[in-house]
Amino acid sequence: MRILHIVNQLSDRGNGIVNLAVDVAIHQQRSGHTVAFIAKHGGHVPLVASAGIQIFDINQDRRWKTFPLAFFRVGRAIRKFRPDIIHAHMQTGLVLALPWAKLFRIPVVGHLHNIHDATARRMAWGNCLITVSAAVAESMREQRVPASKIRVVLNGTVESPRLPPVSSLSAEPLLHPAILTVGGMSYRKGVGELIEAFNRVAIDVPEAHLYLLGEGPERTLFEAQAARSPAHANIHFLGFQTHPQRFMLSTDIFVLASRRDSCPLVLAEAREAGCAIVASDVDGIPEALDHGEAGILVPPETPAALADALLPLLKDPALRETWRQRAHAGLDRFTVSRMSSEFVDIYRTLTAPPAGSGQTPLKKEHASVGF
Repeated sequence: MRILHIVNQLSDRGNGIVNLAVDVAIHQQRSGHTVAFIAKHGGHVPLVASAGIQIFDINQDRRWKTFPLAFFRVGRAIRKFRPDIIHAHMQTGLVLALPWAKLFRIPVVGHLHNIHDATARRMAWGNCLITVSAAVAESMREQRVPASKIRVVLNGTVESPRLPPVSSLSAEPLLHPAILTVGGMSYRKGVGELIEAFNRVAIDVPEAHLYLLGEGPERTLFEAQAARSPAHANIHFLGFQTHPQRFMLSTDIFVLASRRDSCPLVLAEAREAGCAIVASDVDGIPEALDHGEAGILVPPETPAALADALLPLLKDPALRETWRQRAHAGLDRFTVSRMSSEFVDIYRTLTAPPAGSGQTPLKKEHASVGF
């Protein structure tokens, strides 16, 4: 099968959507499919190219000077690659590809990664909508997307071709007891609530340390908040890290305090590293933690409840070890291979000939379009 993935860019700076698309594309290529990307060049290009995946370098910025050119370049790329299926991971790529896909009669899959986007429903404009969790699927049904159009494929990152095996990594030295979070420095990720919860924790466990990995638009505001904390000396901003699992291997507790989160890849990474996990009970997070079997769930935007969950873990090593073991169980549900195979199954339902027709559903006459 010829599969065309579309993302805005191939950055290797912690964009979860791009990371997932790269993982899946490489696995599909290695499984015998012919895969290509439409994306602006970025740090993942050497890895993607080394897998034999063709890349159409197209700037998809939504500016009046670049967008019309991007539209025609996308059409040219589709005509040249002749895909059987187009897998759009972001709204811009979906909008650019849809007219050409209709012209060439190629099915389009819209992949909804971020339920918090105000315009998330646009991802249902394709032939099929993939959601990253059942919670996101339910949200789309509430927005009147037909249930028959929705397919749920749970996010996974275990066995990622982007990452070295966890067993080959050396744990990063941290001061203990250590609490770690990894993610964008934004209010949506609950960083402010985590700092407030840590202030409460530090009263009972003054030797505890909080490590925050990641970059984002509100980092300076969180740094200012941390500077006002009585425990400011024990709060550490480490910025973006290429291999965050090195820190996960060393931490005592991993926390994800998001206000909204569709199904974060970082939880699969934390589980693979064997972390004791505390996370918000919101959107797809419970599904990523087996509904509380693999991690402790707390209400979002509630620093007191977060602190109450952290304190027993900090004080009881045996309890932490129990939650480490629970996090590490059942990881086969979160492999890239499982996720990729489910995508291919969806592609096949969209490209299969209609029952009893004796015809293929797509009659591609690309050569008749002169551009």
